[in-house]
Parts: sequence; C-alpha cells; structure tokens
Amino acid sequence: MAASVLPSAYQTSAASPDWLNKGDNAWQMTSATLVGLQSVPGLVILYGSIVKKKWAVNSAFMALYAFSAVVICWVTWGYKMSFGEKLLPFWGKAGPALGQKFLIKQAALPASTQYHSNGEEETAMITPFYPMASMVWFQCVFAAIAVILLAGSLLGRMNIKAWMAFVPLWLTFSYTVGAFSLWGGGFLFHWGVMDYSGGYVIHLSSGVAGFTAAYWVGPRLTIDRERFPPNNVLMTLAGAGLLWMGWAGFNGGDPYSANIDSSMAVLNTNICAATSLLVWTWLDVIFFGKPSVIGAVQGMITGLVCITPGAGLVQGWAAIVMGILSGSIPWFTMMVVHKKWTLLQKVDDTLGVVHTHAVAGYLGGILTGLFAEPTLCSLFLPVTNSRGGIYGGSGGTQILKQIVGGAFIIGWNIVATSIICVVIGLVIPLRMSDEQLLIGDDAVHGEEAYALWGDGEKYDGTKHGLYSDDTTHHRQPSGATQVL
Repeated sequence: MAASVLPSAYQTSAASPDWLNKGDNAWQMTSATLVGLQSVPGLVILYGSIVKKKWAVNSAFMALYAFSAVVICWVTWGYKMSFGEKLLPFWGKAGPALGQKFLIKQAALPASTQYHSNGEEETAMITPFYPMASMVWFQCVFAAIAVILLAGSLLGRMNIKAWMAFVPLWLTFSYTVGAFSLWGGGFLFHWGVMDYSGGYVIHLSSGVAGFTAAYWVGPRLTIDRERFPPNNVLMTLAGAGLLWMGWAGFNGGDPYSANIDSSMAVLNTNICAATSLLVWTWLDVIFFGKPSVIGAVQGMITGLVCITPGAGLVQGWAAIVMGILSGSIPWFTMMVVHKKWTLLQKVDDTLGVVHTHAVAGYLGGILTGLFAEPTLCSLFLPVTNSRGGIYGGSGGTQILKQIVGGAFIIGWNIVATSIICVVIGLVIPLRMSDEQLLIGDDAVHGEEAYALWGDGEKYDGTKHGLYSDDTTHHRQPSGATQVL
C-alpha cells in the first residue's frame, strides 16, 4: 500500500516550518486583534463618550495617539526590554524587533527558563509554536492598552503636548519593568508570582500610575469636577461592549496557545465580568434607588480586571466569588471611601481608574493567590507545584508572593511616574491653561465632536424648511408681490 501523503496545507515549507502550528498562530493573531480592538476603537469610543461634550475629541485623541506611539516605541526598543535577554532582574536589554531574521524565527522568551534551587532545569524556555512577529504584536497591544487605561485618570485637563511626551517615557521606564519582572523572565516571574494576563502588569500599574500622574497634573476646573456628565451614554455602552468582548483575546491569548487553558480563561472571564456587573448594579439600586448604566460599566470593568491575574488558574465557582468581591469592594472604595479620604478627594482621577483598575487588579492578584487550582497552575506556570492558599501546601506562601509582587508594581509606578511628570513639567506645562479648560476641544484641537443643526445658528426657513433639498422653494423673486 502506498504511503499516505499529507495534504499540502500541512506539509513543511519555507512559509510553514515544522515548528509552526497554524491553529496556535491563528488564535494568537486573532487574540492580538481582539485586544487591539479594545483600544481602537473600544476605548477611543468609550473615552470620547463618557466625558463632557467639550472634551469628547481630546479624550478620544489621547487614546488614539497613545496607541500609535506605543506601536512604534514597542518595535523599536520596548519589546526586547520586556521580553528579551536579561539585563537586570527587572529589565531586559533594549533593542529593535524589526528585522526579518528575528521576526520569522520561532517565538521564544530567552529569560524564561526556570531552574530548581540546585541548578537543574525545572521548566524549559517558553517557545510558542508561531513566529516572533505574532508574539511581538500580541504583546504590543497589551502595552498600548496599559497606557490608554492610564489616560482615564487624566481626561479633561492634561496638556496634549505633555501627554505626547509622557506616553513613550512611561512605556520605557515603567511598563517594560513590570512586563519583564512578571512575564518576561524577571525576578517575580521566577519567584512564582502569579499574573496570568496582566492584573498587575497592566491594571495595577495603570491604576497607580494614573492616580500618581493625576496628582502631578492637577485637577480639572471646579465646574467640571462638580458636573461631568457623559455626552453619549449609548456610545459609552458601545465602547464598553468592545472592551468586554475583546477580553476574550486579552485573557484567552496568554497561554500562547489555543489550548484547554485558554478556553478556561475565556469562560472564567465572562463569568466574573457578568457577576461583577450584577453586584455593582444591585448595590446601586439598594443604596441609591436606581440602577446606573455608567455604574454597570464600572462593575463590568472591575470584574474583567479582577479575573485577569487568575483567568486560567481558578475554577468557575471561584470566578463567581471573585466577581462578587470585584463588584462590591471597588464599589465601596469608590462610593464610600473616596468621599471620606482627603487624599482621594484632593487628586482628580477623572474616571476613577485607581478604583476600577488599581483596587480591582490588586484584589484579583491576591484572590488568585487564594484560589489558584493546582492542576490549572500546572498547565500554565513555570514554577511547578504552584497552588492557591485554599489548596494547602505552598498555597499560604503564594498569597504572600502575590502581596509582595503587587507592592513592587505599586512602588515602582509611584516613583517612575512621579519622576517622568516632574521632568516633563520642566519643559512643558502638564496642565492646560484655564482658558483652554473653559473652552475645551475647540481651543485645543480646533475641532468639535458634534456638528448639529441649531448649534449657534438662527432658524432660517429657506434653509431648514420642509423641502431642504431645494432651498429656493417658495422664495419670491426680488420685488415680486405675494398673491394671497
């Protein structure tokens, strides 16, 4: 009998080397696209809609600009600082990720080999079955959304030129440190701190950095702080929906494979987000008498953030528990603690990012240390025999690791963000002028979000009559007498 021949789609070729798994590669590029859509257009729409009308253009543009700037900085030096060869225990060696030879070879994280204390190899280097190009792009969209989330604390008053300088500096001196330390093979990675998909690297860092930057930039005008209604609630929901659905790529892509753990992560993500949204909404009804759409969006976000560090590491029932806590604890810090704590009152965190991302992210990291299931941990983590506190053994130590890992991210972001803001402030004012703050988009960009009829115009029946396609209809010739 003649030997069977593989279909051409599965045969090795220059474009399909034997290490390439087309399914993994397709899922990784799809996941990256989903995460990219969370930013553009997701957060662009959400930011442009959830702010006061006069800041719609500026807020959307801050997100759009950050995304573009991060892409260029990432491929030029940021990727290798986050996932390249080790330079320091918390930083990789900077370098470009642009050459063909680098991008078409099999993806690998060179600092990720895990060793036992006696020097024997514990877990091999991470080598997904797709090219470096897919890895670079996947990690790029994570870096971009971290900066954009940070912007939520600064909407409505940061000088756009200062923001343009801030983005590459924060990416370089803050984000890359957290990414390498926890994901790229840094000291927290090898110590065994669990951050499945960015509860610390992205959400805790952006929440703390946003709050810190808000302190240095200064507040909005008093009139804006007292009343800052969304200009379009329905479009806010559209942006939030893109954020929620895009989280399938956010958490589902982090096993670097289309495997059973990625499926678990996607399911847990939706369970926790739905639970958190419901709990936040119920609390609004109980204490304020009515459900808030914006509150529901906040609850959705805190649920997504909280599950992120443990998405593929916890069981479904734990995802529900995490959703209950993420829908209530950040609600309490935002609605109760914020109004009583002088520091929180003093710092103008426009969208409450310190609550929705810093509090929820740290909460999720600690709960992951409590609920991480041993079998699921073995599917993903480089440190063998990892487990959460409720499973005994080393679980108690894991909670301590989670607390310490989060504390490092908090401390680094406070210091790095403060230095960046002070340095920029020496050259460019961090805050817009009061005149610009009073006017908004038109003063800053020369553009406005909405061009609606009647906005500053007087009614003219010849232009806005029944027959708007014929503006001369019913008009009398000059000097003519109207017949009654």
